[in-house]
Amino acid sequence: MHEWKLRHTLRIAAVALLLTPGLLAPPSASAQAPERLGSKFVIARAKYDGGGDWYNDPSSELNMLRFLKEHSSIDVDVRTEVFVEVGSEKLFSYPFVFMTGHGNIRLSDHEAENLRNYLENGGFLYVDDDYGFDKAFRREIKKVFPDRELVELPFDHGIYHAHFQFPNGLPKIHEHDGKPPQGFGIFHEGRLVLFYTYESNLADGWADPDVHKDPEDVRQKSLQMGMNIIVWALTH
Repeated sequence: MHEWKLRHTLRIAAVALLLTPGLLAPPSASAQAPERLGSKFVIARAKYDGGGDWYNDPSSELNMLRFLKEHSSIDVDVRTEVFVEVGSEKLFSYPFVFMTGHGNIRLSDHEAENLRNYLENGGFLYVDDDYGFDKAFRREIKKVFPDRELVELPFDHGIYHAHFQFPNGLPKIHEHDGKPPQGFGIFHEGRLVLFYTYESNLADGWADPDVHKDPEDVRQKSLQMGMNIIVWALTH
């Protein structure tokens, strides 16, 4: 926990940025840009074992960061992708971690314990089912939180209204099984520490336009909801 306390300052710096007045307006809308504090914000992608393609659509995070840079004053770094192993101490260096995939995921006891410690001490994990990931993810997350359940968030939860308004919950980006999109969460001491999007596939909408050939209005919805998730994670 001592190492976490040292690295927890990254989250404090990120929150300080988000609480700066006028931060959620585009930089061009403000006459004076707020002073930058702390490290630049990145989206770290979680690496895991089990055979699932944790690495798919590598353009997703960078496009999401570019959207944040355009629509907010969050101090982001869009130079390169960031990957972090679930069982690594480096996990504690990032206030926001992203996980996705199509297939299997397998967490060791050490990885499950490490992820739980990360989430219970200020970290946030966003998980996007990229189709075929749901069964394995639900099985493995029980290793992390055997005493808690994924609960569906109501449409009036703040994550759907953190900046852009989504009164009907998650946007539907890809068809998948044709089911309505659902957003699930796990809470620790009243704080949402994990958000899981199912039958929505937001992160595919973040990818380069020629990857999935989504219409621009669909891509915009996915990026807007992504920004909501990040804003919520860094301010709560």
